[in-house]
Amino acid sequence: MKKKLLGLTGCLSLAFLLMAAKGNDGVISKENGVYVVNTTTLAGDVEGYIGATPLKIYIQKNKIVKIEALKNQETPKYFAKIKKQMLDKWNGMTVKDAQKAHVDGVTGATLSSDAVKENVKRGLDYYQKHK
Repeated sequence: MKKKLLGLTGCLSLAFLLMAAKGNDGVISKENGVYVVNTTTLAGDVEGYIGATPLKIYIQKNKIVKIEALKNQETPKYFAKIKKQMLDKWNGMTVKDAQKAHVDGVTGATLSSDAVKENVKRGLDYYQKHK
């Protein structure tokens, strides 16, 4: 009887730890009703001109609030154009519409633009599966 009780306690503890880990897996978190998807590890293999182009995607009530570029090694002059001309194109869209949207890249920064689009795609797909 004692062994069964210890086994059950162990299983319940493991289940609790797994549920707690799911709530903060380093990719998605929730702050004040806003989901934040960090693509750093989710799209670490997605490279722009020089390297990875991680993003944070802020989603509230199933709509994109903003997309923020994280530290990267892309050419600052060109990535500044992406920040200015591209990242806000998804703002206000529902996640479902954003997943289907065709957002134009920035001239002269094609590889970086493509990497940003792939980061957004993976981030939104992850959100849909884990919200």
